[in-house]
Amino acid sequence: MSTTDGTLPSAAGAAVGRRIGIGLMYGLWRPRVLGAWRIPSAGPVILAGNHSHNIDGPMLIGTSPRPVHFLVKKEAFIGPLDPFLLAIGQLKVDRTSADRAAIGQALGVLERGGVLGIFPEGTRGDGDFASLRSGLAYFAVRSGAPIVPVAVFGTATPRDDGRSRPLPRLRSRIDVVFGDPFEAGDGSGRRTRAALDQATERIQKRLGAHLGTARRLTGRPDQT
Repeated sequence: MSTTDGTLPSAAGAAVGRRIGIGLMYGLWRPRVLGAWRIPSAGPVILAGNHSHNIDGPMLIGTSPRPVHFLVKKEAFIGPLDPFLLAIGQLKVDRTSADRAAIGQALGVLERGGVLGIFPEGTRGDGDFASLRSGLAYFAVRSGAPIVPVAVFGTATPRDDGRSRPLPRLRSRIDVVFGDPFEAGDGSGRRTRAALDQATERIQKRLGAHLGTARRLTGRPDQT
């Protein structure tokens, strides 16, 4: 029986979104992508990224080797962005409640063998995976899809006065580092609250470890 709720986001639209992302991200900045080969070439995958700037999502869409359907806060779907984001296969989610429609669509993407993108910290922050919500664990345990951690550095560079830039400097280098895929569950298939809490703890350790490795690889020990 399908776990989907409502119409699934367009896979063809996500492929178009990826091509647009490639053109914009590589046209405006200089992404350096490490470890993209670690993303399984087929089957369901969850990309779990750190989040310190609004450009992180488009950057991952443009640098991932496979089209990505991101869970995006509904507040981003304003004006012409609403039909555009829906057309390129992104998922609108209400973060103030258990959005059953978005949950069903996300699980449907994974059932279909697609790539689901999540910022597990929930909102933009320090980008250090210090505070994870349980949603990532739920999707991973429920679907059985592997999680691929990804770290993005260079999008939240401050201005000379210390304030955040609305966008990174044009043609600046942005590092995107993909890690090894891993399973979040303990193999039992349990989806109890305790099991999800344990999965969240395991995920946080793996994402934190990847962030440290990515910082060493890119030479960005203190940057997001």
